[in-house]
Order: sequence, then C-alpha cells, then structure tokens
Amino acid sequence: QVQLVESGGGSVQTGGSRRLSCKASGGGFTGGSMGWFRQAPEEERVLVASISWTGFTTYYADSVKGRFIISRDGANGTLLLQMNNLKPEDTAVYYCVKYLNIGFITAREVDYWGQGTQVTVSS
Repeated sequence: QVQLVESGGGSVQTGGSRRLSCKASGGGFTGGSMGWFRQAPEEERVLVASISWTGFTTYYADSVKGRFIISRDGANGTLLLQMNNLKPEDTAVYYCVKYLNIGFITAREVDYWGQGTQVTVSS
C-alpha cells in the first residue's frame, strides 16, 4: 500500500519561502507521476505542480509558474516543492499525490493522497 507523508507546512509572510516534503513508502515512488494539489477554503482541490517518475516531464499551474519548483529525490523516495515569493492566495492545504498518468490531472484521477499540510501566507 502506497503511503505519502507530507511535512514542511506552516506560516510565512508574503514574499517568503517554504519547502514542502513528501516521503513515499510502499512502492509509491515508481512509475506515473507525483505532485502537489492544494485546496483553499471553500474551493476545490487543484493541481499545483507535478513531476513524472523519470523526472523529464513537469507541470506547473499558471498561478505558481516562476515561483514554485518541484523536484524528486529518487534515492530517498522524497518529493519536494520549493515555494518562493509566496502570496496570500497561496494559503491552502497542500496534498502530496501519486497517480498513474503524466501531466495535468483533476482530483478525481489521483490514486493516492497524503494527509495534507497547511500553508498560511500572511500579508
């Protein structure tokens, strides 16, 4: 059974940075893609960034392009999301996900979810 455990959430001021980590176990780091969804209050979960198992294909939502960087450490089974120049609209619960496809997907297509970690950006 794939397990995904996020860490790194917390509070940060506008313009600051934060790095999220996701530790995969149970074979969760091979094949398909891994990524990060986020859900703001009263909004749907949306894909923020993803990276294919090979590392060759990445996806970024327009709202985070140029500010967020997704990467993976295959040796340690860890997915990272470096978030820079954070804005109040980045405030959300961030979820680590694993799915079989590559590129953009909707929440319905996710195969495995982490428990989520809260990121709060204050102005």
